[in-house]
Amino acid sequence: MKWTRRDVLKGLGGLPIVGGIWWAGAANSLLSSQERSEILAQLNIEPSLPSPIQSIDGPPIRVGIIGFGIRGEQLCRSLGFATKEWLSDMEKEAIENSKHTALKDFLSTDKLNVRLVGVCDVFDKRAEKAINSFNTEENKIKRYKTHLEMIESGDVDAVIIATPDHWHAPMSIDALNSNIHVYVEKPMTHSIEETYRLKEAAQNSSARFMVGHQHRQTLSFKTAQDIIEKGTLGHISMIQTNTNRNDDNGAWNYTIEEEANEQTIDWNQFLGNAPNVPFNQEHFFRWRKWWAYGSGLSGDLLTHDYDRLNCVMNMGIPGSVIASGGIYTHNDGRNVPDVMQVNMEFPDYNIGSSQEKGKEKGMTFIYSATLGNGFNRPTILMGHDATMELGNRLTIWPDGSSTKYANLLEANKMNPSIPIYQYDPGANIPDSISSATSQYFADKGLMWTYIDGMKVDSTYLHLREWLSSIKNGGELSCGIKEGFEEAIAAHMAGLSYKLGRKIEWNSIDEVIIPIEGVNFDQVLLSNV
Repeated sequence: MKWTRRDVLKGLGGLPIVGGIWWAGAANSLLSSQERSEILAQLNIEPSLPSPIQSIDGPPIRVGIIGFGIRGEQLCRSLGFATKEWLSDMEKEAIENSKHTALKDFLSTDKLNVRLVGVCDVFDKRAEKAINSFNTEENKIKRYKTHLEMIESGDVDAVIIATPDHWHAPMSIDALNSNIHVYVEKPMTHSIEETYRLKEAAQNSSARFMVGHQHRQTLSFKTAQDIIEKGTLGHISMIQTNTNRNDDNGAWNYTIEEEANEQTIDWNQFLGNAPNVPFNQEHFFRWRKWWAYGSGLSGDLLTHDYDRLNCVMNMGIPGSVIASGGIYTHNDGRNVPDVMQVNMEFPDYNIGSSQEKGKEKGMTFIYSATLGNGFNRPTILMGHDATMELGNRLTIWPDGSSTKYANLLEANKMNPSIPIYQYDPGANIPDSISSATSQYFADKGLMWTYIDGMKVDSTYLHLREWLSSIKNGGELSCGIKEGFEEAIAAHMAGLSYKLGRKIEWNSIDEVIIPIEGVNFDQVLLSNV
């Protein structure tokens, strides 16, 4: 019986063998279960479970949210606080579509031991929306005009920062200097200089600092880490990952709200350290389209893929980066590219080899993005012995020239066209995806993971880890070290795109190698 690659993948989705998750394929479908078990035993891949989290019992942690836009609302929901408007919308969605489980999932999630005591947003409508939804007898919430007013109030233990990128580091530094715990969205910083200042502030503070890369909670990535550490793929010489979107929302053309004007928005506070320009609704709502406030594809979307691979492979900061691209699909006044190709080189990367010592060393990380096409391409890790497709599900395909699996390939117990292993914790669990952008996040493991057959919000798990560390201490999965590596790698890509040349990293001195006559931050933040 000849199976195509499509047939195999389609069959795997409905054929979980062990506990609804694990599957080992072979070229000969008549192989005994014992022989299949021997393949699994040789791979020696162990199920990944959620990291143990200590209790968050005791007095509730008092949290303030800074920035109550799209991501701010999502983070509040993960804390257990949903707006009245969202609850109403999700109730209607559930009535119209029985597969739409967002409301059910929210209501069934264990609530975290927090009080949402403050909101800070420069847009009156957003702040008032939070107050109207969350201010109750049991949970009093106050609006603060500035982040400093919130931090210095004595009423908050921790802040969540979900603002435009150019405010991430200044707010984080101010909070850490006051020993207020920080959860900040990616990218961690907007410039190179503030990346070092934030690192110093985090290291000198008693507060807990977390970067919002929630995919570090996704169990497929934990499993992938085990797979790589055990040499299942052999020496990995290339990674290919990407972002493909083809809708206005995915291109950052968010809705401009009619209530927005100079009376309802504190424009000067929004600008902060950005250039002083007249009030502009599009700049406010669609800030990701300008270098002055955002970080473009390199800081907004590359960081997702870089960090989720870094958490799997622990590859650190690249030795060099070269990037290219342009504004090819949305000529609407933006100055960040909407098409981008990034090559990161890791010349010393090596996790071991199934071949003779010294033959293999080094790796290329390729990231490509377009906001003008939504074709789904998987993330691929290419090793000498096997290739892994990685997302919320992962699949391993043996390589026909593998050294490690040569005997199994010769005995027709493995075949390059048939996967030898698949991890699919969400098999047979229906998901309702509402948009191409949502599909992008789901495929990359950025929306949810699965535990014991249940879909769990990855952001909820990430926040839970941060809150537990506030109570109990311990290492964080995405703290200042990981955030520093993410920020530097993203800034190197942005610089390379703008300068049209290779940007190199000095790992000894931990600096980007200077270029005579070039001020890196001036280049990075310029609106050209």
